[in-house]
Amino acid sequence: MLIKTIKYLLACTYLILTYSCDNSKDDDCTKTITVNNVYFVNNQSYYYETTMEVPCDTPDPEPIEVNAPILENFTYEIISFNYTPDTGNDTSRLQFEIKLNNLNNFPVEGIAVLAIKSDNVEYTSGNYYASNATNHCYSIDANSYCTLTFDKEESLIYGSASTMEIINVEYYLTNQ
Repeated sequence: MLIKTIKYLLACTYLILTYSCDNSKDDDCTKTITVNNVYFVNNQSYYYETTMEVPCDTPDPEPIEVNAPILENFTYEIISFNYTPDTGNDTSRLQFEIKLNNLNNFPVEGIAVLAIKSDNVEYTSGNYYASNATNHCYSIDANSYCTLTFDKEESLIYGSASTMEIINVEYYLTNQ
């Protein structure tokens, strides 16, 4: 009799557990996932995260490569620019100050990328000038500006350009 009672209780427990789960509740199940986005500017990678609400059965996402977001409502002003191909000390010297203007109502984090024309060859700077600047301008307050200041001498051991000019400046966002 005891064995029959135990079997009966186990069968009832099994039936209750099996049929008490309403499948429609599973359809309403959601979870929040974090998607890692990556973009590249001249072989330098930048990451930012976004969160999404998805059904529970959605697999965890892989990082997504996206285009580098460029700050809109951005202007710049070249305050000073001096390039000396040969200083007389077996070095060349590049000096500049560029006023970076964030015309948005929100602060931004990012990096100034310069388009340079040197001996009729155009290229973009990537992180080189910003990371070697005395003022990096990795953030700019809302409706404000930052002055990117660069002053560096380089050895002439590998040669130097005879001309150099800045043809454009863009501000790539590193945190959205």
